Amino acid sequence: MSGIKICVFDAYGTLFDVAAAARALAGQPEREDFAAVWQQVAADWRQKQLSYSWLRAVARDHCDFWQVTQDGLDWALERAGLQDAELREALLGLYWELEAYPEVPAMLAALKAGGLQTAILSNGSPEMLDGAVRSAGIGGDLDAVLSVEDVGIFKPDARVYDLVGARFDCAPSEVLFVSSNGWDAAFGSAYGFDTLWVNRAGEPVDRLVSQPGRVARDLTGVPEIAGVS
Repeated sequence: MSGIKICVFDAYGTLFDVAAAARALAGQPEREDFAAVWQQVAADWRQKQLSYSWLRAVARDHCDFWQVTQDGLDWALERAGLQDAELREALLGLYWELEAYPEVPAMLAALKAGGLQTAILSNGSPEMLDGAVRSAGIGGDLDAVLSVEDVGIFKPDARVYDLVGARFDCAPSEVLFVSSNGWDAAFGSAYGFDTLWVNRAGEPVDRLVSQPGRVARDLTGVPEIAGVS
């Protein structure tokens, strides 16, 4: 029998499609130049967003996730040769309205119907997360939205994972932690969480101190893993 009481999700790339902003803009009329490079821009934007968060954590130079989101986009646009202030503002605006992956609403509803608590644990600032949750319409199936801003450092610092126990008064072993970032799931495992890596792209497992407890291609099976029949 599963001992899971709480399912905790990373936000960006796990519940919310981080490529949705660039994809949506690429589909608009008169965006041919951007349409030709949007996939590169989206990938570079995400990679720089993450790497800047890690570097700031190591350097003890914290800023909120909105700043590293802007910095990552600026790098990605410059690499693509797109110096367009209107395009930049349009992409940043859409980032506050990211689409949830299609299986997310039903998955969260199933967890709640099964009596489990649910939460987000994210690098995102409270304002960013509030915008994404409201846009996706999933707030009613979340018990908490936890941001690293409460501790002033980005994942995978253990103080971020501590936020779950502080909020829910639970042991790490009672938590199923779900992330689309292999490194996040790996450090979650090292912390003591039961973990699931949502590996949509079929990437290799990162060589780190630990590994994700499970791997899946999407979130559909989360209720079953958590012991919800």
